[in-house]
Amino acid sequence: MRTRRFLLTTVLAALAMIASSLTAAAATRSFQRYVALGDSYTAGPLIPLPRLDPLGCGRSTANYPALLAQALHVRSYTDASCSGADTTHMTTAQDVLLGRNRPQFDALRTDTDLVTLGIGGNDYGVFGAAIGTCPGLRASDPTGNPCERHFTVDGVDTLKAAIARIQPNVTEVLKGIHQRSPGAKVLVIGYPRIAPARGYCPDVLPFANGDYAWLNSVEVALNHALAKAAAEDGDASYVDTFGPSLGHDACAPRGVAWINGKDLDLLAAADYHPFRTGMAGVAAVTLSTLR
Repeated sequence: MRTRRFLLTTVLAALAMIASSLTAAAATRSFQRYVALGDSYTAGPLIPLPRLDPLGCGRSTANYPALLAQALHVRSYTDASCSGADTTHMTTAQDVLLGRNRPQFDALRTDTDLVTLGIGGNDYGVFGAAIGTCPGLRASDPTGNPCERHFTVDGVDTLKAAIARIQPNVTEVLKGIHQRSPGAKVLVIGYPRIAPARGYCPDVLPFANGDYAWLNSVEVALNHALAKAAAEDGDASYVDTFGPSLGHDACAPRGVAWINGKDLDLLAAADYHPFRTGMAGVAAVTLSTLR
């Protein structure tokens, strides 16, 4: 009981700090028309409560764009994000369960003054390959790095090689945003960490021990590609969520973790995807960038 009470107190304190950050940051900048673009790490599948436009996109009413829009008191807010989206779905429609998501760029207008973009992890199947392959390889070498070895061909890490090709895709997306919304403040939102910096939790994150460091290095490479795209664009800013999510990885206690582990939770989060606490954390970091 004492442990449970301590955990509850810790969670409430963390949420209070996030709320304080949201309130303080919101008072520093005024935006009127906000558009959110992105994939599932933006949409927030299974975080209560889901939107229905379309249901297959898994957009939550409590994802970071929703929290950001609320904190900024924007006049107009459009969330075009969709689970499974990659950079091609900025300009092409995306077929999803029970519907179709329009090209995400359709949400942009000439008077849009704030755009957040969380995209890239699904390009070339990078995210899906990692979470779809690595857990099944743990049993073959629990303390080794079987997944890293699996994706290394002739000395080349094929996932990181694919990530190097993502950067120009995101650069092109940023160009398209500026063309459609030339006056908008544009933020490229990075991906929060999934694996801890040290330690293991195979019951939650069933990667081989040696693959934890490799998974972190893959995420670092992906976020570096996003940061580089923003830097080369010159008119966009990168929001680092990997650093601030230290201690909030999938191995952290429930209520502290920003990211869910392997077990899908129909009332909280999809597997390997953000919880509401993660969305609140990303919203707070994003608002801090807007100061």
